[in-house]
This record gives sequence, C-alpha cells and structure tokens, in this order.
Amino acid sequence: MHELVEAAREARAEAYAPYSEYTVGAALRTADGTVFTGCNVENANYSNSLHAEEVAVGSAVAAGHRAFDELAVSSGEQDGVTPCGMCRQTLAEFCGEEFPIHCDGGENVRTYHLGDLLPETITAEHLGVER
Repeated sequence: MHELVEAAREARAEAYAPYSEYTVGAALRTADGTVFTGCNVENANYSNSLHAEEVAVGSAVAAGHRAFDELAVSSGEQDGVTPCGMCRQTLAEFCGEEFPIHCDGGENVRTYHLGDLLPETITAEHLGVER
C-alpha cells in the first residue's frame, strides 16, 4: 500500500491545476502488478477537466488491462481526498465492491472499499449487458 501511495504522490507532482490549484495524483495497480499513474488535468471549462483516477484507469485500459487490485489517491493538501462520484462509477465498471482505495492523509492513510463509497452502483447487469 505504501509504495502505491508514494506513486500517487509522485504522479501528483505532474498535475496541471492552474485554476483550482488543487493537485491530485492516483496510482492504480493491475491484477498482474503493473502500476499506472495519473494526475488531474484542468481546463478553463471545468467540465472538460480530467481527474487523476480516470487518467490512471484510461492508461491501464489503453494498455490492455481490465482487472485492477487497488488504487491510491493523493492531493497536494494530503487531506484524505476520496475519488469523486464520477471516478467511483468509472472504477465500478472494472472493480467489485471490495476494491480497496487508499486515501492519503499525510501521516494517516485511510482505506475504503469501493462498495462503501458507492453503494448500489449502476452496473452492466442493470443494463442487461453481459461482459
């Protein structure tokens, strides 16, 4: 867990956040142990901004990965930030309720499960789609 949190902190250093000045980094470990990182990339039109977690998931998917073991998230404030609702739904596309998410609070790292952060999520099964 600690090396994943450190990778999220390192990714945070590359964040582009000139508007909010709230930098975020994420590190996603795949089932085979590969780590993909991402950082937030803001846009003057906030709705077009990219979130660190989604950048990490997108990079992993683009490299052919679909199974993920855990995620760490770190903000420049080290305030224990959790993924937003949109990022939680993106994670739920690939991860089950027990998927661990480590949130960097500086000296204290808190771990949540995706199902606790996003109960009763929308899944492919709700849409009648088999994967």
